[in-house]
Amino acid sequence: MEGALVLFLFVTTVSGCGLPNYQPNTGRVVNGEEARAYSWPWQVSLESFFPTCGGTLIAPDWVLTAAHCITFHTYRVILAEHDMNKEEGPEQSIMVAKMFLHPKWNDNCPSCGNDIALLKLEKTAIFNDKVQPACLPQHGAALTHNQPCYITGWGRLYSGGPRATTLQQALLPVVEHSVCSQSDWWGSSAKTTMVCAGGESKSACHGDSGGPLNCQGGDGRWYVEGITSFVDGRGCNTPKKPTVFTRVASFIPWITETMAEN
Repeated sequence: MEGALVLFLFVTTVSGCGLPNYQPNTGRVVNGEEARAYSWPWQVSLESFFPTCGGTLIAPDWVLTAAHCITFHTYRVILAEHDMNKEEGPEQSIMVAKMFLHPKWNDNCPSCGNDIALLKLEKTAIFNDKVQPACLPQHGAALTHNQPCYITGWGRLYSGGPRATTLQQALLPVVEHSVCSQSDWWGSSAKTTMVCAGGESKSACHGDSGGPLNCQGGDGRWYVEGITSFVDGRGCNTPKKPTVFTRVASFIPWITETMAEN
């Protein structure tokens, strides 16, 4: 089994992950903007009776999302989605066959952590120029303070505002744990198994849950370093309350084991 796990990790690391055919617009620093279509080819829309959350394609038949997103029995994922109001042609709609919530997730305590879930798809996604997987970080990999990362999703454009119809992106610099865990920031709610990013005018908002925090590595590939978990109850853009993400690098053993055994 150990040999199989090592091989599996090797395959997912060296495969063509994190390299979009359509380069994302990363030159401008704004509060949020429409993403270039298909420039985040691992972004999925998670839908039950209606779009509920985001997610990240990490293998042909596996999607990573937030545990708190899973509240219904039946889901599908939409790949190569950009404008939710249009059938643009390249979309792939695939039903979710199995859902695996982290065993320590407590839906009564989001700030306790472990807000992570894996979705096994009924059939494999077809990789093409508009559908590609994101890379997973190394177990325990750390992000640096102010490292530029991007959140993507179709969430509300601002607190109480309308949901976006086209995929949005926003630059969210990482806020290191020693800052985010200060008493006038998130305090003890910020765990080492979480990543804080953004704050003030730049934030996730309702509907972005489960989607990726995309960070580019030194190898030029994009890694899903975070899963959008929660924002402050007072609003999406509260000072000293950056968006909190599940830190994917803390859960690589669970992800690897779950995928290998199912």
